[in-house]
Amino acid sequence: MPGAPTDEGNERADERRSGSSTEPAAAALVDRLKERIYATITMIAVVVGLSLGEAGARGAPATVLTTALGLWLAAFVADQQAHRTVHRRLATGRDLRRMLYVSRPLPSCAVGPSVMIALAALDVLDLSTALTVAAGVGVASLVAWGCAGGLRMGGGILLAVPAGLADAVIGVAVALVKTAAGH
Repeated sequence: MPGAPTDEGNERADERRSGSSTEPAAAALVDRLKERIYATITMIAVVVGLSLGEAGARGAPATVLTTALGLWLAAFVADQQAHRTVHRRLATGRDLRRMLYVSRPLPSCAVGPSVMIALAALDVLDLSTALTVAAGVGVASLVAWGCAGGLRMGGGILLAVPAGLADAVIGVAVALVKTAAGH
């Protein structure tokens, strides 16, 4: 029938109305932030474990950097394996770029602890204090992300601050469990 809307035209109109054309970008941002928060929690556990142990000037930075690299590689390999399993092919093109975009912040979880360890190597503070400060900065970032999420949901400061504190408490609890398990 001339002039009648097609199914394809209806689907595109539905996408425009629902905003689903931006959903892939939002989903990538969600996944990226999720990975960064997970990496932060893991790094908190690592630096707490290092501060409780006999980490040396060489062992601490090596542990922090290999942990960050290991997190990135694990996320990338898991994404590629999941894609291969579902789609029956390796991710390439747009899918591969999305995987790299999502996992790119993972190594950045080593920046704060590495700076603090460098300060300890320069005798600005002792290594145990540097690692404790690094863990504190990680916890503070969990609070900040929780507050930002609360604010973006429209809850205002009075609801955002408890949300941030709750995220930090949960993150610290997970980090302590990981530390107790020797991770």
